Amino acid sequence: MVAIPGGRVHVGSDEGLALEAPVFVADVAPFWLDAEEVSVARFARFVAETRHVTDAERHGDGSVFDLAHGTWHLASGASWRAPLGPSAPRASPDHPVTQVSWNDADAFCRWTGARLPTEIEWEHAARRASLELRARDGAWRANVWQGPFPARNVLEDGFALHAPIGSFGRDALGLTDLLGNVWEWTSSWLVPYPLHDDDDFAPGPGSQRVLRGGSFLCAEDACHGHRVSARMGATPESALEHVGFRCARDEE
Repeated sequence: MVAIPGGRVHVGSDEGLALEAPVFVADVAPFWLDAEEVSVARFARFVAETRHVTDAERHGDGSVFDLAHGTWHLASGASWRAPLGPSAPRASPDHPVTQVSWNDADAFCRWTGARLPTEIEWEHAARRASLELRARDGAWRANVWQGPFPARNVLEDGFALHAPIGSFGRDALGLTDLLGNVWEWTSSWLVPYPLHDDDDFAPGPGSQRVLRGGSFLCAEDACHGHRVSARMGATPESALEHVGFRCARDEE
């Protein structure tokens, strides 16, 4: 894990999507954050030791994006072991684990003695890390979509799907893949920012947890998810091919 210094952070953007506004200021205590997204290999050890059954395995399917039609569909048999379905290649051990729900991610982090980060912690770390999509020489620093989405990915970054963890180096804090590769679950509920500290919020059946960081499917003309203020949501039982996670821990 990487030590993230505490401090004051401006969260959100008044120039982004409606979900990102209004900007507000939050104080963040120091905490620890996984340097990397949780890999398939790490998740496999968790499953072997706990016999955890993921939501996708219980449901019998997971969400996969159909590039030919530009739509999402439920792929029968898709799981963390085979994120595109049983007829596609199995998940690579050094890639981020996907097709894991918020429930699965929460269970993994608790098994390690950690927790999922809040979305404010995530944005605080991202802003401290001085993240950039491109280096000064023009090389890509994150795995995102290049080209018109979803018609054509020109693959300037070298990857059509998610990439091996750490393929784009480390940022100023020593973190990898905080932007791009796969969206990351947080512990926060997706509510308008004026309600973010409302202790009376009562989640219902359709309530969503916040996802941060964007993915390999994020294009500048479509997703916008590779900005540090971008936020998206999914229900806690959802499993998707472009969503993974990393864990956090309070500073002792």
